[in-house]
Amino acid sequence: MRVLGLSSGTSHDGIDAALVEFTLDESASDGPLLHARLLRHTTTAYTSTTREAIRAALPPAKVDLGEVCRLDTWIGQEFAQVAGEYTEDAELVCSHGQTMFHWADDGGVHGTLQLGQPAWIAERTGLPVVADVRARDVAAGGQGAPLVAVLDMLLLAGMPGRAGALNIGGIANLTVPQGQFAYDTGPGNALLDASALTLTGKSYDAGGELASRGTILPDLLASLLQEPYYRRPPPKSTGKELFHPGYLDGPLAGARPEDVLATLTELTVATIAAEVSRHGLDTVVVSGGGTHNAFLMRRLADAVGPARLTTSAALGVPVDAKEALLFALIGWLTAHGLAATIPACTGARTASLLGAIVGPFVPRTATMPARLVVG
Repeated sequence: MRVLGLSSGTSHDGIDAALVEFTLDESASDGPLLHARLLRHTTTAYTSTTREAIRAALPPAKVDLGEVCRLDTWIGQEFAQVAGEYTEDAELVCSHGQTMFHWADDGGVHGTLQLGQPAWIAERTGLPVVADVRARDVAAGGQGAPLVAVLDMLLLAGMPGRAGALNIGGIANLTVPQGQFAYDTGPGNALLDASALTLTGKSYDAGGELASRGTILPDLLASLLQEPYYRRPPPKSTGKELFHPGYLDGPLAGARPEDVLATLTELTVATIAAEVSRHGLDTVVVSGGGTHNAFLMRRLADAVGPARLTTSAALGVPVDAKEALLFALIGWLTAHGLAATIPACTGARTASLLGAIVGPFVPRTATMPARLVVG
């Protein structure tokens, strides 16, 4: 089955698409083996109008329902435009849309909102579309995030030692198969990108070049590390509702841009390294936009030692394709009536079949795979 996964992460810079052909081998000696062949992967930037509208609507901004409706339409139309390029090859689309609000407080999640009306995708492609994939887990008492655990658990199955999967997007999240942990560790690129925009006018610090020339501000770092979120036990999730640009309004005053960025890089590194150490990992498989920040990756490699740092590309998953591949996998699971959540990771009462389906759909059946191989 060929499934198109569509996603835009917390960095809201564009739409990732991955066309994946799934084949299930139920005769494998160590349990059903799901083969995933990545046929094509693209990233398409949002139009400047849509991206600026998304940025202006994110917390702590206040918006009216008219703006929510416009965003739902514009994002849906841009997702549909991307999906239209794959129509001849895909059988099913799974669209995550764009997270605009994740209602988390008091250690729980009460709701989550992803915009990008899937009807535009169904109308453009004529294909069934799985969408609104997080809400069911929240309704079952879960965090609704991180959903990547189902991919990570299958992908890391059989790896020697204690391996974990780390994704560094706007928010960083870690999956540890042993013990079934998956949770957001804290800001990945969110505060770095917000500060780069405020201090330099650029949307990010390319390669961490400016940060690499800075000096860590120990008082600022110590203050940032007092954030209560870091001390909460998993399952837990967060987003730009907490780590938004206004989070740093006071601390940025009067500091050199390079020193602020060096300090925020260290914040991301320190909060990740603490969790890697807590779980005693010896291998960390990294993906996401943060892998392109050479300075961040060097600091992270030093901080997690003696654990070995590698990227998801070593397992056949390009670092920029992982989230889109995740949603292709969720689409495949939903199409076959299989739950795509791991309750121990999200905190839900039960595993859930994810998403609502828009458009014509014929259910299929399959056995839950024990392992995933990407090629």
